[in-house]
Amino acid sequence: MTTPNPSADACCDEGERHLKNGAPLLAYDVLSDALQRHPTHVRLRQLLALSMARSGAARDANAILQQLAAEGHADEETLGLLARTDKDVALDTIDPDVRRTHLARAFSRYADAYHRTGGYWSGINAATMALLLGRRDDEAAAIAADVQRRCLAWSEDPQRPDRYWLLATLGEAALIRRAFGEAEDWYGKAAAVAAGRHGDLVSTRRNARLILRVLDVDPSRFDATFDVPRVVVFAGHLIDRPDRSSARFPQTLEPAVRDAIDAKVAALRPGFGYASAGCGGDILFLESLARIGAVSQVVLPYNREQFRRDSVDFVAPSNWSERYDQALARAAEVVLASDHPIGGGMSYEYGFRLLDGAARVKADDLDTDLVCLALWDGQPGDGRGGTASAVEHWQRAQRTIERIDLAAIAAHAGVISQVEPVSQVEPLDQIGHDKPFDTEIVGLLFADAKGFSRLTEVEIPLFVEHFLGTVADAIRRAPSAPLQVNTWGDGLYLVFDSVASTGLFALELIDTVRAIDWRARGFTNDISVRIGLHAGPAYVCIDPVTERRNYLGAHVSRAARIEPIAPPGEVYASGAFAALARTDQVDAFRCTYIGQTPLAKGYGTFPTYVVRRAR
Repeated sequence: MTTPNPSADACCDEGERHLKNGAPLLAYDVLSDALQRHPTHVRLRQLLALSMARSGAARDANAILQQLAAEGHADEETLGLLARTDKDVALDTIDPDVRRTHLARAFSRYADAYHRTGGYWSGINAATMALLLGRRDDEAAAIAADVQRRCLAWSEDPQRPDRYWLLATLGEAALIRRAFGEAEDWYGKAAAVAAGRHGDLVSTRRNARLILRVLDVDPSRFDATFDVPRVVVFAGHLIDRPDRSSARFPQTLEPAVRDAIDAKVAALRPGFGYASAGCGGDILFLESLARIGAVSQVVLPYNREQFRRDSVDFVAPSNWSERYDQALARAAEVVLASDHPIGGGMSYEYGFRLLDGAARVKADDLDTDLVCLALWDGQPGDGRGGTASAVEHWQRAQRTIERIDLAAIAAHAGVISQVEPVSQVEPLDQIGHDKPFDTEIVGLLFADAKGFSRLTEVEIPLFVEHFLGTVADAIRRAPSAPLQVNTWGDGLYLVFDSVASTGLFALELIDTVRAIDWRARGFTNDISVRIGLHAGPAYVCIDPVTERRNYLGAHVSRAARIEPIAPPGEVYASGAFAALARTDQVDAFRCTYIGQTPLAKGYGTFPTYVVRRAR
């Protein structure tokens, strides 16, 4: 049972546990919520900054730590974390002058913390920064040797709670001194006591790779020593429906398929697995993950009970329904792509894209391999979002694909498949028409101008000319024109054909509006724009009133609820938008997690991201 309003110390412990397990986004949620009740708690603020830094928001983390330092907190943790964010900013820029400035600042802060406290954590980072600044043979090696001397005696105590970091520090100190064999031994000892602390292993491996690059040595030299687990995303066939016209995965094949999935999972040794939860391949994969102690994440195309009826309970008699409940209960998280099914296979297509994007997010966070595993008969699929379309998506993205050949398993068991594709069974939303509306997965943008309500009557024509004119110019310049544009007062609604074009237009509009001198154009106050983004399936129709194409549906409503919570000058996005950006391999911008945020008008609490250009 969750304790209501846990203490600040309990929240710190939970946040640290998430960070050790490689889940900085979960840590952020716990810590930011706790800070609402304990806004001045130093350790909560330190850990929040660390979770943000590990999530890619180094500049935001730096601001929190700057405030702590300004309040007089000169402890090793504050100074060291402040230096760490300077290091992250340095490594995130391509400008050599900016890079060196931040590296020098990071070195100074680490060195100051080391001289003040003698702490090995700040000391080893000071040595690494000296190495990156080109001070290899004097300061870097000297500090590393001093840190090693301090750590050696402490590392012999098996009861020390920081033993992992002592061993990892000894590895880094040896590496800086180019003692590669010694470094490998210490790193191996650290990995042996890590006990699933994937976040800590990733952080240590990242530093090792960085140092090896500076020393002009293969940066992957010690990767096998750290053994960060893979992420596996799964797609596979359901058990055959009773009305299926050709055998593909009859119930009698379940034991053989289970054994094949177990063998593949054992060989891949994933730490994390992503799947839906239909009866057949999905549940067998989730059960296989549980047998090896891996973490499972489930994405359902729509609500649990209707999905159970459509994709689990059609095999009778069977225990698939109970196994479905057990699989969802074991999952670390269950995400619903939509609240209700959408016709034409779109529910499954969208659900798969969210599933695939979430797996990519996790693999990127851990800086580890993402493997795509398919239980597939090798034939064209029954509809959108099925196993064949998943494999096709992975092939286009040039992913690493492992296949379990269902056709070969069936042939070995003497099951003859006539391979006659059938229509996927799922409800269609008719909306009062003789045929279902078309649906498309689109990028959705809502924006409004802050300051509009304060405009005088004299300024309204100026607003139309300069603000709406600026938006019109941005639309004309956009490489990908929006599918739909609408305005009402200061509100904007645009629909795009992809997450890439949606995000790039939003950032371009933010930058353009920010660069304008509004007072010089006759306004009493500055005008800024705030933007909310989402991506999801929408119904496409010709609006009988306007006689123009229109996009409607629950996902349009969700997008509209994001914009009101965005600060002026920022682009906020849903978790679905961030996931689709990853699965579509968008690299022009990045989505950084900022927490579970209550949306406008009581719509609910959802994962929210800030969108910024990639640097």
